[in-house]
Amino acid sequence: MKKILYIKIILIYVFLVSKSFGVESNFFIEGKKYFEKKNFTDSKIFFEREIVFNPESEKSYLYLAKIFYENENDEEQEINLNNTLLINPNNDEAIYMLILLKIKQSDYKVAKKLIDKFYLVCSSFCKKKDEIQDKFKKLNPENDKN
Repeated sequence: MKKILYIKIILIYVFLVSKSFGVESNFFIEGKKYFEKKNFTDSKIFFEREIVFNPESEKSYLYLAKIFYENENDEEQEINLNNTLLINPNNDEAIYMLILLKIKQSDYKVAKKLIDKFYLVCSSFCKKKDEIQDKFKKLNPENDKN
């Protein structure tokens, strides 16, 4: 009898743990559908719900940052990009977006550090290297030698 109870407990534990790793929930999927339709209000609600149930949802934070980018809310965009990078410091898309934000805010020192990090970790956004460097140089010509 005790063995059956232990087996049930282990199965429940394994089920709960497996749900939190790498599985996109319905909230994220629905949020992405609304995002692709440019319905940012509904999309935001679903991504926030995803974060409530899965606080380490890197993709949800990233999509929230994209929504705040579209709504020109730099402060919330930065918060969500930083949350994305806390979960995955090598998320090249989040680094890319944060670089653009820091350039926009004229925070050249932080932008330069992020550019250096971006060059080390880029995978899917490597094609953006030249674009970033051009934007950085245009806004800060004295850093051309760096």
